[in-house]
Amino acid sequence: MPDTTPAVRCRTAFISDIHLGTRGCQAELLLEFIRELECETLYLVGDIVDGWKMKSGWFWPQGHNDVVQKILRMARKGVRVVYIPGNHDDRIRDFCGVHFGGVVVARDAIHEAADGKRYLVTHGDEFDGVVQHAKWLAFLGDWSYRAVLALNTHFNRARHLLGLGYWSLSAFLKQRVKNAVAFIDKFEGAMAEEARRRGVHGVICGHIHKAEMREIEGVLYLNDGDWVESCTAIVEGFDGTMRIVDWLEARKALATVPLPLAEPLAA
Repeated sequence: MPDTTPAVRCRTAFISDIHLGTRGCQAELLLEFIRELECETLYLVGDIVDGWKMKSGWFWPQGHNDVVQKILRMARKGVRVVYIPGNHDDRIRDFCGVHFGGVVVARDAIHEAADGKRYLVTHGDEFDGVVQHAKWLAFLGDWSYRAVLALNTHFNRARHLLGLGYWSLSAFLKQRVKNAVAFIDKFEGAMAEEARRRGVHGVICGHIHKAEMREIEGVLYLNDGDWVESCTAIVEGFDGTMRIVDWLEARKALATVPLPLAEPLAA
């Protein structure tokens, strides 16, 4: 009999920036991850559905519907699912406190890990000055970003024909552009300061599509990345340890040695 044990077994999982409704969404890779995921709590940390893009045109293939159905199925089977909206799905903030098919909507949350540490869980757009004070610039930036992603799609089709793996052009450009690096540093600092103000040990967020886990002046900053470029998540083990799962790398390992990627379930 084949081994059907989930590869990612953890206490809590955090995913964000899926951007369902856009061509850049890596729905198939996300479905792979969810099928290998077994957790007690799942946080959806914003920009799950891209309402900005859907205003200009409808794009909703079967894979995007499958992601929604799979998450709802997890909720029906007893997984606690918390949906914290972001700026691209901000209309859902009008429904904070409401349950949809077992999924509860919240503005933000305080998550207590197994080791007693407390984390602020928020998308992060409310700490982005461009989104808050120059929304037209945010829309322009979003358009430019989607243009780069479209170019990235064609680029990776060519790589696939050559037998090469996925490579993110947009992530590469963000790392090389000085202003983007400065923005990320400022954003991370603002998130850490908010966690400090709330009196918690750390913050778990999304928004900037850059997975990261580091300490900033005594505060643990964790960003779960995205499912457009990096295909990453944050998972909490049963001892409270947090770590990043890079699914693009993990699936390569699973193809050869199907070993668990997180701690085994507690007895």
